[in-house]
Formats: sequence, structure tokens, C-alpha cells
Amino acid sequence: MSDQDITLTLNKREVVGKGLNQLRRSGSIPAVIHNHGKDSVVVSGSYIDMSKAYAQAGKHHPVNLKVDNKDYYAIIKDVDFEPKKQQLRHVVFGAINRNEKVETEIPIRIEGEIPAERVGLIVLHTLDHLIIEALPKDLVDVLVVDGSSLAEEGDKLHVSDIKVPSGITVLNEPEQTIATVEAPRAVVAEESAEEEAAEEASESKESGEEE
Repeated sequence: MSDQDITLTLNKREVVGKGLNQLRRSGSIPAVIHNHGKDSVVVSGSYIDMSKAYAQAGKHHPVNLKVDNKDYYAIIKDVDFEPKKQQLRHVVFGAINRNEKVETEIPIRIEGEIPAERVGLIVLHTLDHLIIEALPKDLVDVLVVDGSSLAEEGDKLHVSDIKVPSGITVLNEPEQTIATVEAPRAVVAEESAEEEAAEEASESKESGEEE
């Protein structure tokens, strides 16, 4: 896990329902903290601070929350963005214990030189994060997989290809595809057209021979 310590100061809020739009216009973001089966805590925080915390923590890095005189050790469980402007508009935190495993998402990054890209092929990413379970101290910022085996059309990377650090349990199926190599659409279309032309030529030739 990154050594970066992320702290976010929030305020308890009374505003709910239709009043949330006014809250957002004032520069604050509504949020909620789910607290180990206890009553959830409804809060709000500065748009700038909340956005910065999410950019740093994602859904895989614990955040120290300060609400009035109470502290919560939490992880971001869910975020909601305004569809058109893609601006953050709501955050759900889940309080966690340092000595209990948590289930969360960790991003995947393909590293190294990818031979397929050198010859004009496209690497289609079909999975950008893994669902994992680990103690907070064992969480990492990213899971890395080597891309050097992606050389030809049809080559794939699977979840089982990732070297997972000790202490982390991956909950995805091992055979789930992370990335696959495909030919560019233009190349596929050209090859298809060439095949059709060859078939037409062959049919024409056969027709001429039959006559």
C-alpha cells in the first residue's frame, strides 16, 4: 500500500432530498459513512477536498475521516458522478477495522513492451480492476501484469496471469480475460473485402469453366 496518508475533514449534515442540489451549488458534496452495522453517518465535504481524496485513494486506499470530534478509518465504497459534466456528486464511505479484511477494487496495469502494438494490432482491455480481499495494511495501489505475451491476434491475458502480492486474495475467476489482441477494424474490413473479391473471382472462374 502507498505510504501516503490521506486525511479528509467532513461535516455532519442535516440537508437531505431536494436540498442536496443547493448543497452542491454551494461547493459541497454529500456523502455517507456506513459504520460497522451501526447507524450510518450522513456528512458533506468540500468538492475540492473530496475530489482530491478520491483521486488519491480510489477504492483501494484507506482514508482517515474526521467528523466533528470523531475519527473514522474508511475506504471509499462507491461514488456517483453527474453524467454530462462527470463531476463528483456523492460518495459512500465504509468504515473499516485495521485488523479485519476488506473487500474492494484494485486497478490493473499492463506493463512492459507489448509486441502486438509494434505491428499495428490493438490491445482491447476488457477488465480494468480486480475485486480482492485483504487486510488494510496489505492493500496496494495497483496490480501489475506483464504484457510481453501479447504478440498476435487472439492472444489474451487472464486474471491468472497476474502475480498477486502476499496477503491479497483475488475474488475474480482465474480464467476471466483482462486483455485481448485484435486487428484494427480497417484491417479486418480490408481482409473481408479481399476474401469476398477472391470468392467472387473463384465463382466467376468456376462458372466460366462450366460453360
